[in-house]
Amino acid sequence: MCCALLLPLLLAACGDGAGSKGAKVIVLGFDGMDPVFARRLMDEGKLPNLARLAQEGHFQALGTAIPPQSPVAWSNFITGMDAGGHGIYDFIHRDPKTMIPYLSTSKAEESTKFVKIGKKYQFPLDGGAVELLRRGKPFWEVLDERGIETIVVRMPANFPPSGKAAKELSGMGTPDLRGTPGTFLFYTTELFKYYGRELSGGEVHEVFIEDDQVKADLYGPMNSFLQKEERATAPFTAHIDPSRDVIKLVVGDEERVLAAGEWSDWVPIDFDLMPTQSVRGIARFYLKRVRPEFELYVTPINIDPLEPALPISNPEDYAAHLAEATDRYYTEEMPEDTKALTEGVFTPEEFLVQARLAGDPLIDQLRVVLDEYRSGLLFYYFGNLDLVSHMMWRAMDPEHPAYDAEKDGPFRDVVTELYQKFDGIVGMARERMPKDALLVVMSDHGFASFRRAVHLNTWLKDNGYVVPIDANRKSDPGFFANIDFKRSRAYALGLNGLYVNLKGREKDGIVEPSQREALMAEISAKLLAATDPANGQRIVTKVYAREQTFDDRGQREIGPDLVVGYAKGYRTSNESALGALAAEAIVDNTSAWSGDHCMDHEAVPGVLFASRPLAKPATGLKDLAASLLFELGVREAFPPPVER
Repeated sequence: MCCALLLPLLLAACGDGAGSKGAKVIVLGFDGMDPVFARRLMDEGKLPNLARLAQEGHFQALGTAIPPQSPVAWSNFITGMDAGGHGIYDFIHRDPKTMIPYLSTSKAEESTKFVKIGKKYQFPLDGGAVELLRRGKPFWEVLDERGIETIVVRMPANFPPSGKAAKELSGMGTPDLRGTPGTFLFYTTELFKYYGRELSGGEVHEVFIEDDQVKADLYGPMNSFLQKEERATAPFTAHIDPSRDVIKLVVGDEERVLAAGEWSDWVPIDFDLMPTQSVRGIARFYLKRVRPEFELYVTPINIDPLEPALPISNPEDYAAHLAEATDRYYTEEMPEDTKALTEGVFTPEEFLVQARLAGDPLIDQLRVVLDEYRSGLLFYYFGNLDLVSHMMWRAMDPEHPAYDAEKDGPFRDVVTELYQKFDGIVGMARERMPKDALLVVMSDHGFASFRRAVHLNTWLKDNGYVVPIDANRKSDPGFFANIDFKRSRAYALGLNGLYVNLKGREKDGIVEPSQREALMAEISAKLLAATDPANGQRIVTKVYAREQTFDDRGQREIGPDLVVGYAKGYRTSNESALGALAAEAIVDNTSAWSGDHCMDHEAVPGVLFASRPLAKPATGLKDLAASLLFELGVREAFPPPVER
């Protein structure tokens, strides 16, 4: 056959960039799956389905993002770009003109024009809006443009949904109904136990028992229909059985009977805003105990997938479709309530029960999604492994400073068993998916023990870069309250970010632009030489300068000047991440949050499994989208090259 006749056949076989509508690619995103730990369990015969993927297809460590934080890493995957293109450098960023931190992935714009109704109410004349702050073109938009159907379920850093896939459900970045990352409510008659403490991620409310009843309010979103804005509430009553540890819970028209130690199903809650106007949320209730003290935990008020108050899916009824096919489910970004455990509201056993309640419905939904899938791209995300690993990693690490053999011993196999559970998800997916589909299993980063916490702002203070307003202040609420920016040359914010206090950029910047690079080099050298006085180990293995690390695709300037790559076992403290100063620069991590990955990215790569070798290999998250597009017949570069 002559070459002129062969060419069209070759193009048809290889694709010409238009895409292949019959191709099938299914991607399971397992947040936080670690390649070293997975390999060990495969060698022990504990992950047969993943081992089969590795043997018949492909397995490798997958390079993660700089820094290896979930919203950054998943944005790398989504756009094929680093943060210089998608603009997500951390969970939180700051506005240098005001020095006010904000969530990096989305922002809400409230109504600005109102008409007053009497002396109490007002009615908005323009609608509020929620904006996705991740920039760049998601790879599934390329498929949508070519008529290839895409289903994207719970992709992180995709709230509100892009609207560029046939079906989308938002994931990490989706707030609760209050607009927070998740705020639980805890009602107790034993308030002194929490007196003087401000719980992270939750609120404690004191209640009283009168006539065998507890009456209180659930606290929902801010009511913008009121001229004097306040939080909307919904009353509830717990009727206590006089002879048993049982209550009848009444919320509006809903009633549930709960025994001590029991969880309710999802309870719809209507928050009245004004006559004829209300907003619905959902919550689950957990009755910890009735006697001798009353304790009732309420999950964050979630957006109801059957009646979403905010855009969480595309099309709008897709969230309801999944709920109708299975049941209502958590819609908030990271539903496993790690804060309830770190703050002492949950025991480890209670946390694991709640984590199962959050994670197991996703498996049921995956069955539904797989049964409806025909061709094109299907991406489905699980965050359960990551969040449980954060809380239970210590149980596998006797060298962790907070390890207690008696307390942690019973949980040493929790993470292993969860890996086995996810291995079962892989097996289920292979059974239900089309036989000619490519199955890809990937994670955004790996995991390590988090043994020592670095108060980076305190280290900057000790080295003369941060000057406190009050050097003798006993406590620091964070948000730069005790940093004198008129005398400080640098500061830290977020889990890996370090900023120069630059004149003309920061509100009270003092460093001349001509001195910026020299200061960055000086701080970098000191960080790389810094050792932990407790053991002599280096605390930082790499420091990444912004201009030398990130491509300039329009978003480089918003990032930190330096990204700190901590040595394995070290991480920024929560206090420093929010702009606080502490007494010591490096301390033992005694929190229940004992595993992490916000270290040097080279120490915590993710995983990549495939049921057959990828035609276009991927070494890291930025490459993987292009590899998947290639499998679906799209041959042009993704993302397009930077124009010079």
